[in-house]
Amino acid sequence: MPPNMTDYYTEYRKFSLPVPEKFSFPLDVFDKWGERLALFWTDGNTEQKFSFNDLRILSSKGAGALLNIGIKKGDKVIVMLPNIPEWWETMLALMRINAIPIPATTLLTSKDIEYRLKATDIKAIITSEEDAFKIEEAVKSSSTNPLLILTSGRQDWFNYIAERNAAKAIGGERAFSHEPALIYFTSGTTGPPKMVLHTQASYPLAHMITGKFWLDLRPEDIHWNLSDTGWAKAAWSSFFGPWHAGAAIFSFYKKSKFDPSSTIEIMQKYPITTFCGPPTAYRMMVKETPATEKLSFHSMRHFVAAGEPLNKEIIETWKERTGHYIYDGYGQTETVNVLANFRCLPLKPGSMGVPVPGFIVDIIDDKGNPAPSGTEGDIAIKIKPQRPAGLFHGYIGNPEATEKTIKDNWYLTGDRAYKDDDGYFWFVGRNDDIILTSGYRIGPFEIESILIEHPAVKESAVVASPDEIRGEVVKAFVVLTKGHIPSDALIKELQEFVKKHTAPYKYPRRIEFVDELPKTISGKIKRKELKMKEFGK
Repeated sequence: MPPNMTDYYTEYRKFSLPVPEKFSFPLDVFDKWGERLALFWTDGNTEQKFSFNDLRILSSKGAGALLNIGIKKGDKVIVMLPNIPEWWETMLALMRINAIPIPATTLLTSKDIEYRLKATDIKAIITSEEDAFKIEEAVKSSSTNPLLILTSGRQDWFNYIAERNAAKAIGGERAFSHEPALIYFTSGTTGPPKMVLHTQASYPLAHMITGKFWLDLRPEDIHWNLSDTGWAKAAWSSFFGPWHAGAAIFSFYKKSKFDPSSTIEIMQKYPITTFCGPPTAYRMMVKETPATEKLSFHSMRHFVAAGEPLNKEIIETWKERTGHYIYDGYGQTETVNVLANFRCLPLKPGSMGVPVPGFIVDIIDDKGNPAPSGTEGDIAIKIKPQRPAGLFHGYIGNPEATEKTIKDNWYLTGDRAYKDDDGYFWFVGRNDDIILTSGYRIGPFEIESILIEHPAVKESAVVASPDEIRGEVVKAFVVLTKGHIPSDALIKELQEFVKKHTAPYKYPRRIEFVDELPKTISGKIKRKELKMKEFGK
């Protein structure tokens, strides 16, 4: 079967995503795929395979159960489950009755859950027995009274499985495309999490774009995405994107931390054809496995990465060891995929790629005008005269934050980049990550990408550090690979290494070796936290 997009420029010009008056992802997309494989789940010992019909039947009865429990259209429901089959089932069940799922990672603490309960009106929480104690503590602290639903177990909670087995199947109904569909709490790299509201069109419908073009999925594919179920990336690659294409989702359930060697073994053992992982996972698979080892995957055809920019060196090393490129993609919790490297175009390792069909994306200056190629500016999405379908509705309860994202005819992503003469975008950094030193502007990603090329560097975070003369200087926090130890000599070596690979004024004048970098629970480096410590805040 030919690729989904053989001519990017023709597809980009002609593509448009029609938005119907009413839409239901279960009824209009999911249910139509019938007996095709929808979910391949394993914990390494047992395997479970579900066809689309299997999950249609289960989620339809689940929808009936949720109605019986007291959940109705418009109710907000936190779904805090690991990647077990019940997560996919309950998400579909909620969508059938047009309740509003709020996916939440099981890594949340009781304080995190309390914050969510106080932030908005939560009708119910669906979780597993393992996390019930955190929910109970949060409910007590927040003085709220949501319905409490367990996938199995205790008598003092609603038992979802028992309720589902006894319920009448409810196929569901369509909602208006502008009505609420999902809420995600942002991961909060620069402040408290905000509530991102998506409509029926902006995620359930528009992620067709994500699955078709960037993920390049087809009905015969089995797609594995490493994202936690609580992140928006799970909606991208573990739910809407693959199922729009009729592809199967692969899920490997484990409680232990990410292990690069076992991840490679899983890709070699199971019939996975496409894979999506965060940059951290690729960096670990490259840096923590033997450099001379060639990696062979009998069924894999396509690798993608998202979450943070992926360094050029990692992409090139992966190509050398596997024969495959990694196709980086860009978007936010607020959007579907908006920039990507596509299989039908020449790959520029380290770039963000080009705009996705359905979006007009550009680099704009401080006045809101498109910037010349090679000039740093804000990554912006055109919203006038027509707002793209795959853009969020707004931040719930925070109109000021929503308003700050708009500048004239553009939605501002908050990220900085430049565009080359071929139209490829190149990431510089978040607006508040840019380092201003002696009149120069330095993006942290460029320096981090150089540092990771050094064999001693496992990963790094580059931030501004105060300086009496220069105002700010570049400081790098470095995690070393096995076999390397901190020393003044290594600091000097790394500084000289950076000087050789970029303009000398960009080198890190300060380097601090650390055992690990602070990260959000979604795995993104918290550069702001490091910067605030440098400035004594």
